Amino acid sequence: MAKNKLVAPVVKWVGGKRQLLDEITPLLPKRITSYCEPFLGGGAVLFSIQPSKAIVNDLNEDLITVYEIIRDDVESLIADLKKHENTSEYFYAIRDLDRDKATYQAMSKVERASRLIYLNKTCFNGLFRVNSSGEFNSPFGHYKNPNIVNEPVLRAVSKYFSSANIAFCNEDFAVTLSRVGKGGFVYLDPPYDPVSDTSSFTGYNKGGFDRNEQIRLKQYCDDLTQRGIKFMLSNSATEFIKELYKDYNISIVQAKRVINSDASKRGAIEEVLIRNYGTK
Repeated sequence: MAKNKLVAPVVKWVGGKRQLLDEITPLLPKRITSYCEPFLGGGAVLFSIQPSKAIVNDLNEDLITVYEIIRDDVESLIADLKKHENTSEYFYAIRDLDRDKATYQAMSKVERASRLIYLNKTCFNGLFRVNSSGEFNSPFGHYKNPNIVNEPVLRAVSKYFSSANIAFCNEDFAVTLSRVGKGGFVYLDPPYDPVSDTSSFTGYNKGGFDRNEQIRLKQYCDDLTQRGIKFMLSNSATEFIKELYKDYNISIVQAKRVINSDASKRGAIEEVLIRNYGTK
């Protein structure tokens, strides 16, 4: 399948991998027959590779709805996105729709997908964040001309989704990994191990991802290895993560921190790319 350069992330997500693609791409297996991504988020790696067969998953149900609507009804989504207004009053009215569960559930899938994209494009720093009740709680961004309706990218992604064999899942990562057959390739981009006590950010899905979850993920990576399935995993370069994966190939890469509200503190930080295979 020929790649389309317009196929790119439609939402900005915490930990997005666009800025690390130059480091990730050379380390990918030379041939990928089927692809799996259990922590999809913004999907930068998926959209860069554009595999013809894939299983992708995210615990955020509304995010998966966005991708399904882009695949199934992109023109209705584009039409709904054009209705949105870039004002503080309108933003908070749309943001607070999920406070009333009955009202929110009564919204169509197109309306929920449109709402997520709109909030993502207009909230502060494009930072998708929910509180402990699963309610979106990022403030208004006050941007002059946010690109709420990126029609060429939405249509290109829709065309890719329609032409490829992609299964969209909303489940625990372990269930998704059980679906991968021998010969598949898995890219894992879980919520990162915090580099300090104050840097933890798991607010894009209620529930969080603590060190017990990191350990559970590592056990499933061991299982992938035993099943003969190649994987690459991204995480922060903490001593905990480096020790946890010490038996695997670990590459240190520089990533730019982009979620700090203080722009002066968005510097380069070390991350790891962990693989159970060599470079050849």
